[in-house]
Amino acid sequence: MKVQEQVSQAFRARYGEPPRWWVAAPGRVNLIGEHTDYNDGFVLPMAIDRAVWIALRPRADRLVHLHSLDFDQSKAFSLDDFRNEGHSWAEYVKGVAWALGEAGLTLGGWDGVVAGDVPVGSGLSSSAAIELAAARAFATVSNLFWDPVRMARLCQKAENRWVGVNCGIMDQLISAAGEAGHALLIDCRSLATTAVPVPAGVRFLVLDSAAPRSLAASAYNQRRAECEAAVHKLQAAYPDITALRDVSPAMLEAAADRLAPNELQRARHIVSENERVLASTEALRSGDMARLGSYMVASHASLRDDYQVSSRELDTLVDLALATPGVLGGRLTGAGFGGCAIALVLPAAAEGAAETIIARYRAATGLPGSAFVTSASQGARQVAGPA
Repeated sequence: MKVQEQVSQAFRARYGEPPRWWVAAPGRVNLIGEHTDYNDGFVLPMAIDRAVWIALRPRADRLVHLHSLDFDQSKAFSLDDFRNEGHSWAEYVKGVAWALGEAGLTLGGWDGVVAGDVPVGSGLSSSAAIELAAARAFATVSNLFWDPVRMARLCQKAENRWVGVNCGIMDQLISAAGEAGHALLIDCRSLATTAVPVPAGVRFLVLDSAAPRSLAASAYNQRRAECEAAVHKLQAAYPDITALRDVSPAMLEAAADRLAPNELQRARHIVSENERVLASTEALRSGDMARLGSYMVASHASLRDDYQVSSRELDTLVDLALATPGVLGGRLTGAGFGGCAIALVLPAAAEGAAETIIARYRAATGLPGSAFVTSASQGARQVAGPA
């Protein structure tokens, strides 16, 4: 059963009538451009065809009642009395309401049922999906103008300041502004977006390692700090730079002796990854999928060796993918230390490649792993008007 049907049936069972609206927001996979977003750089993600859905109806008061099918929990909160109650799926929704209110937007209450098929904890941005679905729900019941960039910024604020995760803007922006059939080149400094058509002659495999991401949060914060330290030291040579986005390979090489070895490695990844994103965008536009695949492979090597955020499981997935007929490239996607890899594959080989890679992965690691073929989807949307 599709997720929209699940939330619809659950809503009718709970409230005795059909929902008035449905909203949805997708997860994402990043084709290339990892850890560049918080360095003011470039990323090339696409929204995937898995999403968080909310079936809802308006309330006459300023209360939000929401039931999660995935967690089998009901939560309620007042839009006039925000209280952070710790780690819970509902805090993402509450945090979005808080951020929208902080921005001066007047919100209405609603009843809803939420569920999703974006794997949680796999690096596919299930958190951004629930944030943008919540934002779309509030926009729908409150008659708010839908500005994808503004909503993405406010959802990022919710995750940074309410949930307490110091994420960049990419996840929220691709979930807000994704276009069906397109990847989205994002300039993370200006937040300018450019839709880039994905050729019909390729597919993308999402390969879930099923490995826990226990180091991801602490390592993420450490990498951010190392990048900031590198910028601070490089400013002695280049006073005008404000982020690693402003540093070219030649500039980095000329000032390399100013950096500690780990800072040089982190900076080298960011500087080279920004170049790979722009080159990959051109490869995608021109339909040169072999060249795109080569950039993905180079990106994984850089994440593994210079940024040091890969893992044995992710390296195994990528190596197995690259040894499979029909696969043109592969890399880890997301913050790393577990989660998912992505592979670029020819359409006729996609399903067979997924089965082959996961069977070999299970034999090599003893972990279940999983894979699915995905396509570029639309960003956060109101799926149906009043019933």
